[in-house]
Amino acid sequence: MRVALVHDWLTGMRGGERCLDLFCELFPHATIFTLLHVPGTLSDRIEHMRIERSGLGRLPGISRYYRSLLPVFPWLIERFDLAGYNLILSSSHCVAKGVRVPPGALHIAYVYTPMRYVWDLYADYFGPGRAGWLSRIAMALLCPPLRRWDQRSAARVDHFVAISRHVADRVKRHYGRDASVIYPPVDAGRFQVGEGSGEFYLVVSALAPYKRVDLAIQACNVLRRPLRIVGSGQDERKLRALAGPTVEFLGWRSDAEVADLYRRCRALLFPGVEDFGITPLEAMASGRPVVAYARGGALETVVPLNPPPSDGAGPDGRPNGGEGRASGPTGVFFHHQTVEALIGGIQLLEASDGCFAPKVLRDRALAFDRQVFKGKIAAFVAERWTEHVKRTGESEC
Repeated sequence: MRVALVHDWLTGMRGGERCLDLFCELFPHATIFTLLHVPGTLSDRIEHMRIERSGLGRLPGISRYYRSLLPVFPWLIERFDLAGYNLILSSSHCVAKGVRVPPGALHIAYVYTPMRYVWDLYADYFGPGRAGWLSRIAMALLCPPLRRWDQRSAARVDHFVAISRHVADRVKRHYGRDASVIYPPVDAGRFQVGEGSGEFYLVVSALAPYKRVDLAIQACNVLRRPLRIVGSGQDERKLRALAGPTVEFLGWRSDAEVADLYRRCRALLFPGVEDFGITPLEAMASGRPVVAYARGGALETVVPLNPPPSDGAGPDGRPNGGEGRASGPTGVFFHHQTVEALIGGIQLLEASDGCFAPKVLRDRALAFDRQVFKGKIAAFVAERWTEHVKRTGESEC
């Protein structure tokens, strides 16, 4: 197979880039195609791949404002020439899945979400109070053609793979396509189980509107609990103004520092609606429970002490069909996205400390470990490639 890996942009090691890292491990001779690459911000494995990038990188200071160029991303992604590649594996949360595929090639799209800026989270990014009036007017005009392109370009994908059932539902709703589900990996080997009850609550998140870090800050203000926040983003100034004396902003930290914070925390606070959310599993790998809003990907990873009536959890503790078996709870849910509900979740967790066994927590995370993900992706690609060869007569690898 002559493999092309297509990724939206390469500006740091977050969840999508950790998946890409494993794609590179599976296909070490592949070429990566991406809109923007900031050298030195990725893993060694990714940095040593052959990387083809769009012309965005030639613009001065582009890493500070590239997101504002969203309207030209479809045009840029379609300009990549993939002639000579017969397997395209796109890794997409924005436009990567819309790459033009050469005739006879197989295109598998691993989708973190359909383009969130123009679909489900449009109001979070461009609603009143979230963006300036000029941006809101521009996006009101640009959103309809971007949606049409997003739906039209979905026809270039042979097989969709979603990171969760939550995202598979979006793929069906927006593209009218079915998607298999392969959960993204947690690198459990990075984390060690902490001792004692922990020193503080922890948030590890980009400071974007839909993450709802404001709820965690306000809840810890009211309860006077220590809260440490790892991350930065567009809402940072607003969130700092909201924070009381028990809240500390740490910015982005190294993997080793983040692992140490997980080990020492009391619990992870997870107040947003996430497509999947890798941080709850990182907390569990460290033997720490999670206080999570009972929607989105959390329903597929957190085994709650207090499940919602409709979460579909079976007797083996697999909410919404999540991976693995669980012999006990790994967190608590709060069922309304309000400060008061999150406070109630924190108080329930504190009253139930003895219910969360570190071994159960870590075992839950191990069901999503890197090798599990790698094996499932390899098997899926191999099966689809075999089908493709039989259908098209493409040469065996």
